[in-house]
Amino acid sequence: MKKVPATFNLENSLWKNNKKYIVGIDEVGRGAWAGPLVAAAVIFPEYYFSKTAYYDSKLLAHRERETLDQTIRNESVCWGIGEVSVKEIDRLGLSQSTQLSYQRALKNLPVQPDHYLIDAFYINFLEKTKQTPIVHGDYLCSSIAAASIVAKVYRDNLMVKLSQQYPNYFLEKHKGYGTKDHQRAILESGLTDVHRVNYKIRILND
Repeated sequence: MKKVPATFNLENSLWKNNKKYIVGIDEVGRGAWAGPLVAAAVIFPEYYFSKTAYYDSKLLAHRERETLDQTIRNESVCWGIGEVSVKEIDRLGLSQSTQLSYQRALKNLPVQPDHYLIDAFYINFLEKTKQTPIVHGDYLCSSIAAASIVAKVYRDNLMVKLSQQYPNYFLEKHKGYGTKDHQRAILESGLTDVHRVNYKIRILND
C-alpha cells in the first residue's frame, strides 16, 4: 500500500455525536509461527489534534514505530495491551485467541469506551451498535493505526527478548514469521516451546 497517513475523520464524527471515549483496537502476530498474539487499545483525547501523522505499523520502519509509540503513550488518554500466549493459541485456536487478546487489551484500559473502532472484525462480547469494524482500518483510521503501532512495538520487543533464549531461530529479525531463515532453523533444530504447534508450518524441502 502507498504510505498515506490515517485520518481522524471517523473519530471526529463520533465525537460530534457525544461519544467521548473512542477506542481504536488492533492486533499483531496472527500469522506468525512463533510467539504470542498481541492486541492494543488506544483512546485519544476528545477532538484530539495531532501534529504527528499516524500510519499502519506495517508501513513504518522500526525507528518510526518506536518514535510514534512514545508519542501515542504520552498523548493518549490511555492505552492497554492484551497478550495471548502460545499455549493459549494452541488450545483455543486463532479466532478465539484474537477475541481474547481484544478482551484483555480493553480490560487494561482505566476508562470505559463509548465506541469501539476495530480493524476488520467485530468483537464478540460487545454490542454491535457500539462497534465499527473497518476493513484496512489500520491504514484508514488514526486510532486503529495507533493501536497497531503500540501492539507491534510491544510484540517486537518481546520477540527480541525471546531471541536471547532461542538464538538459533533469528527471532529478533523475523519476529516469528515464516521467513526462509526461520524455515531453515526449524528444519535444522525442530520446534520450540515458543512455536505454535497447531499452526500449519511449511518447511523448506532443501
